[in-house]
Amino acid sequence: MNNIKKIDFYKNRYIYFAISIAIILTGIIFACVNGIKLDITFQGGTMLEYSYVGNINSEEAGALVQKAIGRPTTCQKQTTFGTDQQTLVINLADKESISTEQQAVVLDTLQKAYPDAQIKLTRSLSVEPYTGARFFRNGIIAIVLSFVLILLYVAVRFTKIGGFSAGVMGIVALFHDAFVVTAAFFVFQIPLNDGFVAAILTVIGFSINDTIVIYDRIRENKGLMGPKASTEELVDTSITQSLVRSINTTATVFFCIVIVYIFAAIYNIDSIKNFALPMMFGIITGCYSTICIAGPLWTMWKNHQAKKSKLRRA
Repeated sequence: MNNIKKIDFYKNRYIYFAISIAIILTGIIFACVNGIKLDITFQGGTMLEYSYVGNINSEEAGALVQKAIGRPTTCQKQTTFGTDQQTLVINLADKESISTEQQAVVLDTLQKAYPDAQIKLTRSLSVEPYTGARFFRNGIIAIVLSFVLILLYVAVRFTKIGGFSAGVMGIVALFHDAFVVTAAFFVFQIPLNDGFVAAILTVIGFSINDTIVIYDRIRENKGLMGPKASTEELVDTSITQSLVRSINTTATVFFCIVIVYIFAAIYNIDSIKNFALPMMFGIITGCYSTICIAGPLWTMWKNHQAKKSKLRRA
């Protein structure tokens, strides 16, 4: 490890920050242009499931239904493993459930568009708006609580290197990861649902684990390098020593998710595809934020504190 050439992460910090800001702004632009889509899980509305045979283009079917009843519509296909059974899931997110007459219009529209598909309604589920709002609120609370608990854990575990400040910078990196995952939902126009909360929680768990590994190396190197080593040198050395481990772990998880996405695409499981796609971006940004955001930010904070101490003594 000692023979590895140190990489100057801190020196290039503003480049990393600019990249992150650009990605987040891209997500905001797509959100403004395309709007923020909420699934019925969070907004309320009606979910209709239809069995069918053959092949149906889900985007085309969704557009036909939306035109027929004039309500925002998303459509997904699902295939049961080991069988020929296929299901078309239509989500009509709105403040009100659709009427029986509108359900009949949806079925008639699909049967006329795909006369050979033998389309039949198998299930109808309505979610009231207040229930959807409660689900959304509980999901956000779960994410916020995870941030608070992570901050407390890091603050207690890494008191020797200023645990609270390390925890705060780790949380900033996690917010960065959460924004990137959210931006992926906006860019690919994936409705926010319980899969969104699951993706956020999974990514922040992966990301903070990587950050803790680097903090642990910083704590170890602080004793080995002694007080003469600057904070920049200490952090850059620690990140460099952990870099191969971080990249290998990220690559392994990333390719596993790619395989999941490929199988979901083959079997037309849109719900898994809509979870796996943002997760790919989340895994990459989790590694990126640990290396390029949390470490340099913590270094900037420690340098700021050191300057304030010198001014007090002067």
